[in-house]
Amino acid sequence: MLPMLYIIAFTVLAFLAMGNLIRSLMTLGSQEMQRPAYPQSRRPRQVPHPELLDESGNLIREPLLVMKSISVDEARDRLNALYSEGSELASQDDPRNEV
Repeated sequence: MLPMLYIIAFTVLAFLAMGNLIRSLMTLGSQEMQRPAYPQSRRPRQVPHPELLDESGNLIREPLLVMKSISVDEARDRLNALYSEGSELASQDDPRNEV
């Protein structure tokens, strides 16, 4: 009896969800039809994301992230040095930590 109750409950929920989806799509479609068409010249200017601008507000034209490819063995060596008991010594020998 309990499994049949679950099946009926989820079937009712599925029909409610589908009805809500169809109603939302129809509302969205009618709102899109009512929206006035703007000429191309009156379109608002798209503003770039703030992270793509420098301090003076100019658009950055250089790559924001540069990744260096390394071999698997080099990555293993770095991880072993990082997580080994002498990690303080390994991090002091790392040339990337030089100032």
